[in-house]
Amino acid sequence: MATQRIIDGDGHIIEDQAAIIDHMSSPYREIFRKRGVLYPPLDHLHTGRAVETPPQRDGRAPVGPKGWVDFLDDVGIEWTVLYPTVALSYGKLVSLDAAVEACRAYNDWLYETYLKFNSRFKGMALIPMQDPEEAAKELRRAVTEQGMLGAMMPSNGLAHPLGAKAYWPVYAEADRLGCCLAIHGGCHDRFGLDHMNMYVPVHALGHPWGLTVNFADIIYNGILDRFPRVRIAWLEGGVAWLLLALERLHASHETHFQHIPQGVFGVREEEDPKKYIARKIKEGQIFVGCETEELTMPFAIKVVGNQPFIYSSDFPHEVTNASCKHDIEELLESDEITEDDKNAVLYRNAERFYKLPL
Repeated sequence: MATQRIIDGDGHIIEDQAAIIDHMSSPYREIFRKRGVLYPPLDHLHTGRAVETPPQRDGRAPVGPKGWVDFLDDVGIEWTVLYPTVALSYGKLVSLDAAVEACRAYNDWLYETYLKFNSRFKGMALIPMQDPEEAAKELRRAVTEQGMLGAMMPSNGLAHPLGAKAYWPVYAEADRLGCCLAIHGGCHDRFGLDHMNMYVPVHALGHPWGLTVNFADIIYNGILDRFPRVRIAWLEGGVAWLLLALERLHASHETHFQHIPQGVFGVREEEDPKKYIARKIKEGQIFVGCETEELTMPFAIKVVGNQPFIYSSDFPHEVTNASCKHDIEELLESDEITEDDKNAVLYRNAERFYKLPL
């Protein structure tokens, strides 16, 4: 690990909601100060259970900017791209003006607290997808004024899946800017898991399912054809869901013929969706976050190549310094994938997706 380049394509901050609220304009600032809470709950499934993660069991204090730098130094990571924790739920904000304020305040707080603290921190903005025109404006501000690499879109909570025409202004702006977009799991309700009494299967299935639904919707609505400079990553669901999507879309495409009008983008009747998706991966438009110990990784690389997969630490959620180092060492010692595969996963694909500098 001492000589191995590593880029963390998906780390997390722990929000200081009071500090974020301080970045809001009046009267939102005063109203939300009284409440002390800005973002809706992730879902009803995370709480009310006797469940602990390793950091919680070990009694670790919440990690801030200094703790994050210590983690990067200890594990040997060059830089990290930061995503939210509580604010993964921002797609559930139904007040349009409040959504605009909450996203803008988060971006200002992330910029002031992390991006200005250390250049090894890179930011992905929150944009109010509830109001796509405002989302495009905030994407432009965050990228051009704050140096954000792009924006995160929620995998759950919005009124429509992410291939819907309503969101095309966001893709058009990302296409114009040449920045990236990422879809991140985290909210597990409304996926048929709402009454599962055990949390492990909720966590296991909730993350990839939101990614799978939005992946299929984006592919079949031709977003990547209509906006050819757009790059999208599907994060924190592992890699196995991609294999499921390839298999199921291929089988259904062969037996169900849906008319697509001329001039409308999407997978055509005569196309093989597996080959279409493989082409979009090679063209650098599809990326997938992964952890290093995934059982299906060698087969996924065999099927689609090593180009889409981006190492994600998920720090500080469910991992420790020791577990991250162990997982990276396990990947480096694997004889099931090549050195080229390992380099692609650990740093090269993150550089391609996030494109530093823009």
